[in-house]
Amino acid sequence: MSTKRKPPTLQQKKDEVNKKALIWSISVIGALIILFAVLLIVSQT
Repeated sequence: MSTKRKPPTLQQKKDEVNKKALIWSISVIGALIILFAVLLIVSQT
């Protein structure tokens, strides 16, 4: 008996999740940088 191979769709789903996580993490870091920049500008005035 030959073992059945798993469908390649599982790898595509993992890639999609990784892309979404990457986009989320980059957007959160970008938002924090913008927030710190605004706080620095406000604190100088």
